[in-house]
Amino acid sequence: MQTEISQLLSDTVIALFQANGKLLEWGDAFTAPYGLTSARWQILGAIALASHQLTAPQIAEQMGVSRQGAQKQLNLLLEDGLLEKLPNPSHLRSPLYRLSTQGSALFERVNQAWQVHAAKSGAAFTEQALATTLHTLRLIAQLHEMPPQGEHDET
Repeated sequence: MQTEISQLLSDTVIALFQANGKLLEWGDAFTAPYGLTSARWQILGAIALASHQLTAPQIAEQMGVSRQGAQKQLNLLLEDGLLEKLPNPSHLRSPLYRLSTQGSALFERVNQAWQVHAAKSGAAFTEQALATTLHTLRLIAQLHEMPPQGEHDET
């Protein structure tokens, strides 16, 4: 049964999908001069901004991507010398990752360019609008953490 709030949530999710597609496309163009893609930038950022070293599953969960997708990008970043793989005493088959010196320097360059863009683009919003959007997106993500099971009832 469609209600006003369910329609608004549906429209929000569609807008979120559209924004995600546009951001990935934009991110690919933005990071191309640095030899990156949106996917690689996303993984570098997850590692750079983490308070501790992460495993592939932890990176995937943090960034909302599949473990296989994260692992593919991790392998490419390792090949490019942007990451280092470290032994994980807690799980021998799931190494920890950190940025290499080269990876840290590259992430810092991209991040500086991003900060300039964020400052310019941020002028289009109020602080309250962005805070509300952030809260809403986090709540949408939280409500959809588990795969849907038993939600297909026609009631």
